[in-house]
Amino acid sequence: MTTTRVTLAYGRDGLDVELPAERTTVIEPRFVPGLPNEADALRAALRSPHGSAPLRERVPAGARVGVVVCDVTRAIPSDRILPVLLDELGHVDPKHVTIFIATGTHRANTLEELDRMLGPAVARAYRIVNHDAFDLSRHRYLGETSSGGPIWIERDFLDQDVKILTGFIEPHLFAGFSGGPKMIAPGLASIETVHHLHGARMIADPRAIWGITHGNPMHDTIREIASVVQPDFNLDVALNKEHQITAVFAGELFAAHKIGCELVKATAMQPVERPYEVVLTTNSGYPLDQNLYQAIKGVSVANQIVAEGGAIVAAAECSDGLPDFGNYKDILRMQPSPEGLLGMIEGAGFRVHDQWQVQVQAQVQRRARVHLHTDGLTEEQVRAAHLEPCHDVSETAARLLHQAGPDARLAVLPQGPQTIPYVRR
Repeated sequence: MTTTRVTLAYGRDGLDVELPAERTTVIEPRFVPGLPNEADALRAALRSPHGSAPLRERVPAGARVGVVVCDVTRAIPSDRILPVLLDELGHVDPKHVTIFIATGTHRANTLEELDRMLGPAVARAYRIVNHDAFDLSRHRYLGETSSGGPIWIERDFLDQDVKILTGFIEPHLFAGFSGGPKMIAPGLASIETVHHLHGARMIADPRAIWGITHGNPMHDTIREIASVVQPDFNLDVALNKEHQITAVFAGELFAAHKIGCELVKATAMQPVERPYEVVLTTNSGYPLDQNLYQAIKGVSVANQIVAEGGAIVAAAECSDGLPDFGNYKDILRMQPSPEGLLGMIEGAGFRVHDQWQVQVQAQVQRRARVHLHTDGLTEEQVRAAHLEPCHDVSETAARLLHQAGPDARLAVLPQGPQTIPYVRR
């Protein structure tokens, strides 16, 4: 049997696997080369934005400025973006600029992580605020959404005279696309607001899925919250698999984000003609595969094209384990099966942090068996998470293909959620 070697995005170093060549289809995003000069492109976008005056003109010299950035679980090169943006704010005293880390419900980022994320010069020169969704006293109530959810947003950010969002756009497993308004909610929202956004009814909606924003009840609500907060300026980027900036979208929040989503959809989402019996996926390597909670995104991607009753093999290093922060691992222990977990989560009155990720995982497992290759979890931990341990990816993929029959096919998503395949309808 002829084999083909594929390098999977796994941890920091990648993972090479051998797969049967004649039965394997590799699906990757259309590669877009990085911009020849990122700083020039960023500067041009900030000075000629969509639907807005240039950033410098939007910010009075004496203003208090809040700049929102992604946390350590996102691969955005803030250390290359912020120096350009802050240079455009050179007329503002650095003491009046605060950088807000949009952790959502994730843990706070450490000083070492902040140095790496922002660059030591920025991390040491500006006031940094790690958002904490679980401290309600740090949030201000702004009313309710049309879907009945409370709006609680970081008070310190709301008190800034000028509010600037930065992020990167990629397909998102239930919000459609990341970036833009997601930097406010869930990025700077309280756990009460996140529970509504990620509630069981929202997650169960078939429109709450990769690549859909308008008509997606979750993203519709996220945009509604952002409209209440009224940020002054938005800067989003698109990235390739080498984390190079490929495009920049700046200006009025909704105008810039819409243009960015359209471009990313054209490059990152790929149609297939029919489902595959076996799908091999990743979670795009470090930092995105640093724990099992995050790695479920890669599983959800594979679910878009796996056949009913098929199998998914996920390769995620999980260097941080399950993780310890949050309730993901605790919820997994509450029921003996994925079906039991779905019944519990979708039942009346259940409301626990991280239930959304367990719900997504269990929904996938209604359709397919999920095998996990990892170096960060023991076999017992993998089984306790209702997944099947996979020690050798190549062997497992070949065995599953054999079990599925001579006509079975394997799809490989070596970059995980950087590519969102879907079955052409």
